[in-house]
Amino acid sequence: MYSHPVDRSDGLRYDQTVMLVTPKSLAGYPEKLRRVKYFDAEREKQLVFLTNNFVLPALTITKLYKCRWQIELFFKWIKQHLRIKAFYGTSDNAVKTQIWIAVSTYVLVAIIRKRLHLEMNLYTILQILSVTLFEKVQLDQLFANYDYKKLPEFKEKQCNQLNLFDY
Repeated sequence: MYSHPVDRSDGLRYDQTVMLVTPKSLAGYPEKLRRVKYFDAEREKQLVFLTNNFVLPALTITKLYKCRWQIELFFKWIKQHLRIKAFYGTSDNAVKTQIWIAVSTYVLVAIIRKRLHLEMNLYTILQILSVTLFEKVQLDQLFANYDYKKLPEFKEKQCNQLNLFDY
């Protein structure tokens, strides 16, 4: 509909007021929207943000979206690294407690890895700790003498079941 002036030295490319035009999108949101285009010099990418906030300056909008993206990346990291398969409780406190325990465990294992100068990844260290949980061995000796190829995911599967087809 119309454009607002921007300071291009900040990375802003445009600040526009727009309306959705397709019938379905217009029915879903008939109000005006704000479209801000920003060039991220660090990543050399053009980013376009769509918002209904007309009060904040365009540069603030871009900074807010960058912060929101960091939060999204954090939750993605949680899903990939903390291995929370199911929550044992559904209350806010139960979920927060389980996440804090998982984060604390991850941080403790990362500290162990750094202090002992271990080359193996954190998942392997966690696997070794879970297998040797009740053994009375010092950590530095445990990782110095441990053969990670004995872990279940590295072993060839041996079972008593006969194969249907022998090749």
